[in-house]
Amino acid sequence: MRLPIGSTDVSASGGSVELIGRRGDGWQRIAAHGMPLAEAVAVLGEAEQGPAHDDPAFEAAVLSAGDDVPRFALGQEILWRYGRHIEAVRVVRDDARGLVVWIPSGSARLEPAPADGRRHRDVPLAERFRAPWVMTQNRWRGPGVVRVAPAGRPWSVWFFRRADGTPDGAYVNLELPHRRIGGEAPAIFTRDLVLDVWIDAEHAGSEDMWLKDADELDEVVVQGRFTAEQAEAIRAIADHASREFIADGGWPLDEGWDRWMTDAAMDAPVPLPDIEAMRAARARTGRTSLEG
Repeated sequence: MRLPIGSTDVSASGGSVELIGRRGDGWQRIAAHGMPLAEAVAVLGEAEQGPAHDDPAFEAAVLSAGDDVPRFALGQEILWRYGRHIEAVRVVRDDARGLVVWIPSGSARLEPAPADGRRHRDVPLAERFRAPWVMTQNRWRGPGVVRVAPAGRPWSVWFFRRADGTPDGAYVNLELPHRRIGGEAPAIFTRDLVLDVWIDAEHAGSEDMWLKDADELDEVVVQGRFTAEQAEAIRAIADHASREFIADGGWPLDEGWDRWMTDAAMDAPVPLPDIEAMRAARARTGRTSLEG
């Protein structure tokens, strides 16, 4: 028997989730009021992006939907940068529609962690964004993941799979519109917007849709990362994602990325480049998560 709409649970990563609808059957509106997508993105702004990335390369990066956007080649190793979070990925496809990358199991990543040695999710929510942090280098654990960044859209779509290669679900990560740069350290720049939507792999055509980390979004408002207006803009973006492609299974859900298979060369773990920007990123610290 399927859970009723409105059911709550805890995700595998430890975040709160709420069942908000089923694909093809509609969903509960997430934002209290409607807001055009462009307006929601404008409310969020980009003033905090530069300090968050703390890298001169960001200033030279261009929006992914622009005419002069650099294109990445099949198999090229690039960085996917969420401010302090930096992940090494490999390009599968890049065209006017969007960027598709593969993150092989074991690929390198930099991420901030509580300075006292706890995991991020182990810090109580009321303290989570006030705790001192240091940078740590880890590796992508579990099966590899396909990640798609639709050009000009404030989200990416991650296709997770089980150990046997079967689909485990799609994760719609809300984030600022992507910027890109080529050169010595080709990269895509964005900022995570806390709120996410998870689409279960079961019940094809009527998959459960779960809203993830709504409580964390409320808390970052209390702790000062976002204003109440910006949090409402993030909820509006989640509604736009639902209308634009989740509810009817549109692109990229309809292109078979949940079952895409790679070859051995593409599946080799991706390292972080040995460049000054990565050495500087490893040395970063902060007294709270609101710094950078």
